[in-house]
Amino acid sequence: MDLTYTETEQAFRTQARKWLQANVPRGLRSGDTAEGFAQHVEWEKRLFDARWAVVSWPERYGGRDASLWEWLIFEEEYYRAGAPPRVTQNGIFLLAPTVFEYGTPQQQDAILPRMAAAEDLWCQGWSEPGAGSDLAATASRAVRDPAGGWRLTGQKTWTTRGAFCTHLFGLFRTDPASERHRGLTYFLVALDADGVTVRGFERLDGDEGFAEVFLEDVHVADDAILGGVGEGWRVAMSTTGSERGLTLRSPGRFMSAAERLIELAQARGSDVTPLLRDRIVQAWIDAEAYQLFTLGQVTKIADGGSPGAESSLNKVFWSELDIRLHATALDLLGAGAELDGPWMRGFLFALAGPIYAGTNEIQRNIIAERLLGLPRT
Repeated sequence: MDLTYTETEQAFRTQARKWLQANVPRGLRSGDTAEGFAQHVEWEKRLFDARWAVVSWPERYGGRDASLWEWLIFEEEYYRAGAPPRVTQNGIFLLAPTVFEYGTPQQQDAILPRMAAAEDLWCQGWSEPGAGSDLAATASRAVRDPAGGWRLTGQKTWTTRGAFCTHLFGLFRTDPASERHRGLTYFLVALDADGVTVRGFERLDGDEGFAEVFLEDVHVADDAILGGVGEGWRVAMSTTGSERGLTLRSPGRFMSAAERLIELAQARGSDVTPLLRDRIVQAWIDAEAYQLFTLGQVTKIADGGSPGAESSLNKVFWSELDIRLHATALDLLGAGAELDGPWMRGFLFALAGPIYAGTNEIQRNIIAERLLGLPRT
């Protein structure tokens, strides 16, 4: 693994840094509120207009044909500049890699440009009342329509930003006699279709972006299937690999947070105890380790490999790093921590990390069985 950036990559960094410094908005509300989501979408449209929304995508879809190395550079600069979280992330970081891998040319041409431009906004329809981390327990169903296409019925829940999105991707059982991983199909659904009801609900912090999505005899065409009938589990594993691995949580996010933690410690001065200093140093080391691990993954992908089950190792690490890092910041702030909006909100969000994208208990089982070769208990 060569950690030396080329002149071209350094020029890319300089260009990205200059644009971000001049354009990053300040004071946006949370992207999980209706007002804040609209503000974030406008920001993402500006990113797209300047061709910074999806830098590693082909130019014909709004990208720059940048390498994965350059994408990581952009992510570093994005978070260093204090740019806001991407409300399009479920589309561009999760669904898009799956569309590139399994979509037909017609699907790619129809889906990717509108996704990149923040015209179509995608949410993930994984969880159901009886299928949370156990995705194979999916009960929502799809039946063939004699007149053509499919009819979808079921309920999806804990749908992040589903209250504001325009489209949903998710699994539906197309073989009623099937069990577990078999007989599932990956569908793409417009949320304004007849028979779809989206019911938003508030979280404890007051944000209302989560939603339940009810589907009652919703008609979709055959081209709403990604990857083929009955191939849903295989296709979904591609999406979860992106969710747990390379794209959802780039190292730049945690490197920036570690740098802000150091700045906070410097501002606290003599209030920082030796124990807190050790935790701060460890947070910085862990952020650097995560970056190196990710660079190793990019090297593997560039050489024609794929992350595979290692994405579960990745997910456990970044989700638990996020909690430790924010908990250290709150301890630095002391009794006034509740009054510090960014660090407190970051901590509350970090607590969800070991749950979403597949609970860390599930990830540890995958690590034990597929990476370490341990037997099932």
